[in-house]
Amino acid sequence: MTDLEHARKTAAAHTAASRDLEAFLRNLPEVPEPEHIAEYAALLAREEEVRAERLEAIDAYGLSAPSIEEP
Repeated sequence: MTDLEHARKTAAAHTAASRDLEAFLRNLPEVPEPEHIAEYAALLAREEEVRAERLEAIDAYGLSAPSIEEP
């Protein structure tokens, strides 16, 4: 797999994880139960994990952008 293919694959995985989180939030009741909090934590951890993988893969490909937080 080339670096570009890997970057595309990790971007797609991040998109899927974000969609899973969005779907969860769309179906969340007004008052979350403990199991909802646990599921949210798991979904958030997964989204953060694949986001980091995406950034690493894109960096390995050679594409990067300066941080928007830098002055």
